[in-house]
Amino acid sequence: MNTYKRLGLCSLLVSSTTMGAQTSIKGVVDVRASIVDSVKSYAAGGYGKLGLDDGSQLSLSQAALEFGIEWDNNISAHIVANAYANEFEQNIGVTEAFLKYRSLPTEQGYRWQNRTGIFYPKISLENNAIGWASINTLNSSTINTWIGEEVRVLGSEFSITRLGKFNDSEFDTTFSLSAFVNNDPTGALLAWHGWSLGNQQTLWTESREIAPFMAHQPGGEIEAQAQKSDPFLEVDNRVGYHAMVELKKAKKGHVAVGFYNNRGRPYIVKNGQYAWQTRFAHAQAVYHFDKTLQLSAQVLSGDTLMQHPTRTDAVNNDYHSAYVALSKRVARHRFTGRIESFGIEDNDTTYGDNNDEHGTALTLSYQYRLSKGWFLGSEYNVVDSYRPSRWYAGEPRKLKEQQLQFSARYFFQHK
Repeated sequence: MNTYKRLGLCSLLVSSTTMGAQTSIKGVVDVRASIVDSVKSYAAGGYGKLGLDDGSQLSLSQAALEFGIEWDNNISAHIVANAYANEFEQNIGVTEAFLKYRSLPTEQGYRWQNRTGIFYPKISLENNAIGWASINTLNSSTINTWIGEEVRVLGSEFSITRLGKFNDSEFDTTFSLSAFVNNDPTGALLAWHGWSLGNQQTLWTESREIAPFMAHQPGGEIEAQAQKSDPFLEVDNRVGYHAMVELKKAKKGHVAVGFYNNRGRPYIVKNGQYAWQTRFAHAQAVYHFDKTLQLSAQVLSGDTLMQHPTRTDAVNNDYHSAYVALSKRVARHRFTGRIESFGIEDNDTTYGDNNDEHGTALTLSYQYRLSKGWFLGSEYNVVDSYRPSRWYAGEPRKLKEQQLQFSARYFFQHK
């Protein structure tokens, strides 16, 4: 059964059983004015680390709508749609669609949960608002910008939580395991435009332009690759997995570690789309000093491999990224600072495809809660990076990019 038939089946189930169910509609609209000092954006198929091209512009950064239905048997359905419009593209589509079951606690204090459909794996610390928006900053870290662009799955996730209050413990412990398909080309965009900083989520059926490089030209070693990468395809008919363990203390924070493996067969290619073998480990921590001051950190490290049909390496990269963020709320004001470091190590010998890079980024964000649902914000981002492949586009290998944004965001909810 293909993806569209599965989604159609979910829609039929939802429409046929809404009688007596509780429905909810949530949304966010985010309009921004931006001043950017950069080169062609990664989102437009360039090597720029920021989501918009050089210059000043007004954009619809995000318009998201979440529709939910919950039944008395603890089953619920969720559909999330996102739209955006900027100087070089406009699009609208689905980003998540899944059924969810959450049990009541047992007498021993165990609760289990299942999500089945299209969803984000439990990785991001930042994107915890409506429509997978980041609530403390306007733009996500390099880690979660990549998650929003390339890491989404069609699958089923099971989790079980041991509740501390039932077991004379201060901590809740959760183990989750998901099995999935439709994430084989993940790693291509990270390899060919590198780490980036933005807030744009790739829609489920959307493909992304690849930055230019010599090996992709006619006669090059990777000329078989399509001009656009479609991250959410099933190419090799293998099931991937993601596992995570989380330890949480109420009102103080949590720590978690996880491992993702799409189990791609990297030598299989269909219609210019390869099954990359992409794996990474990730860890995260949040600590609340009090109700107004929060410290968070996240690290991700992994590797990705794409091969020729002869099973010789075409792209073989190690990659890593990490950040630390501090957020302080004072009445209606919130101040957030984030520093991060990232890099890619190119381990193959493919001529005309150098994916090496290293860099740092700084984000300073301010938000003011104007009224219920309304937030005004400003944010400054600076990314300093070295990437030799910019030479393919006639751009400097070492580049400092800056961005200043002003945002008006409105969050709403109706039940």
